Amino acid sequence: MTGHPQKASIFLENESYVDWHDETLWWIREKRDKASGKVQDWEQLRETASKIKEHTLDNLGQYLLDFEKNATDNGIKIHWAEDAEDHNSIVYDLLKQKKTNCVVKSKSMLTEECGLNNYLEDQGIEVVDTDLGERIVQWLEQTPSHIVLPAIHLKKKDIGEIFTKKLGIPFLEDADKLTQIARNHLRDYFLSTPVAITGVNFAIAESGTFVICTNEGNADMGVHLADMHIASMGIEKIIPKTEHLGVFLRLLARSATGQSITSYSSHFRKPAKDKEIHLILVDNGRSDILHKEKFRNALKCIRCGACMNTCPVFRKTGGHSYQSTIPGPIGAILSPHYNPMKYGSLPFASTLCGSCSAICPVKIDIDDQLYHWRQELNRKKSTPISISVVAKFLSKSGWFDLGSKFFTTIHKLMPNVAERILKPYSHNRKLPEPPEKSFKAWYKENS
Repeated sequence: MTGHPQKASIFLENESYVDWHDETLWWIREKRDKASGKVQDWEQLRETASKIKEHTLDNLGQYLLDFEKNATDNGIKIHWAEDAEDHNSIVYDLLKQKKTNCVVKSKSMLTEECGLNNYLEDQGIEVVDTDLGERIVQWLEQTPSHIVLPAIHLKKKDIGEIFTKKLGIPFLEDADKLTQIARNHLRDYFLSTPVAITGVNFAIAESGTFVICTNEGNADMGVHLADMHIASMGIEKIIPKTEHLGVFLRLLARSATGQSITSYSSHFRKPAKDKEIHLILVDNGRSDILHKEKFRNALKCIRCGACMNTCPVFRKTGGHSYQSTIPGPIGAILSPHYNPMKYGSLPFASTLCGSCSAICPVKIDIDDQLYHWRQELNRKKSTPISISVVAKFLSKSGWFDLGSKFFTTIHKLMPNVAERILKPYSHNRKLPEPPEKSFKAWYKENS
C-alpha cells in the first residue's frame, strides 16, 4: 500500500487529463456559486442545517429509536448492522429468501464502504449498478472517483471505448446516444430482477420515512419494479422532523451540481401491496467518531461532494489517489478513523486553504479537522517521514537557522543536488533562487 503522494504522482503524469479534471470540477464549483447566489437566505440555510445536524448528533440514539418505531409501524422492516460484515450478511440473507442470483443497485456510497459488490459476487450473485457512472466504473473494475460523479476521471472518448468493448456497439462519443444505449442495456435487468438495493439520503424520525435523491430515476425504476427493496443507511442520515427536510433539499443539489433540486426526490413511507421494504441501519465506526469531540462534526456530511469540487488538491490529483471510499477533504478526515496507518497521508493532502469549510452546506470545520488529524498522526507516528523532518526544523529556531544556511549553500553551489534532496517538493516545480540574506539577518540589521 502506497500513500496519496505516490498515487497522485501517477495521475499527474497525464497532464491533459489533470487539466481537464481540474477545469471540469471548477466549472461545477462555479455552478454551485451561481445557484447558491440566487438563494437570498443561503447562509442562514447553512447555519440552520448545521444546527439541525448538531442537535441530531447530540440526541442520535433517541431519534434512531423513534425512527425505528415509526418505520416499523409503517410496515418497513428494520435491521441493525454493527459493521460492514453485519450489513453484507443481512443483504445476502434477504437475497437468499428471494432465491435470486441477481440484484439491481442504485448509487450508494455506504454499500461501497461495506464492499457489498465484491461480497455478493463472491457468493455467486450478480450485482448490476444502474447509475450510469457507477456502471461504467463497475465495468472497469474500479471504485467511484467522486461520490456524486463516479466516472469524472474519464473523458467521453474513454466511455465510448468502454461501451464498444462491453456492449459491442460501434464507437460513439455522443453523450445522449450513449445514455440511451445504457438505458436499453439496463432495462432487461430492471424488468427481470426481484430485488433492488438503494442508499438513503435522509431519514425522518417523526414519520419513519426515508428519502432518496437521484438525477437518473434509476433508483425509482429498480424499486418500483422489484418485489423487495433493500435500503442501506448510515445512522447519521437521520433528521428529526419533516419540516427539516426542505432545508437539506434546498442545500443538497445546489451544493453538489449547481441544480436547484435533484430530478427525483423520492419518499418511501411504507411498502406497496405484496412488496417488502427492508432498511438496514449501519454503524460501522460512526459511534466511535460521534464520541470524538474534535471530529464528530464530520458526521454532519450530506455527501454533496462540494468540498471535492473546490479542493485544489483533489482537482489536481483525482479521487483514486485517496484510495478510500470517500475521497477528497471529507474523506481525508473520515478515513483515518478506520485505519490511521493506511490513510495517514490523507490529512496532509491539503493546503489548509479552508475553501472546503467555506462552502460546506452543513458547515463542517474540515480544515480544522485536517489540522487536528495532523497532530494526532504525528503523536501516533503515522506522519510521513518527510513531513516529520520538516516539522522538526520548523519547530526549533536553531535547527531552522542551521537548515536554512545548509540548503541555501547547497542550492547555490549544487542546485541539482538540492532539488534531489528536497523531493517531492521540487518534483513539479523549480526551486526559487535563495535570497542574499535571511529575513532574520535583514531584521537584525534594520531594527
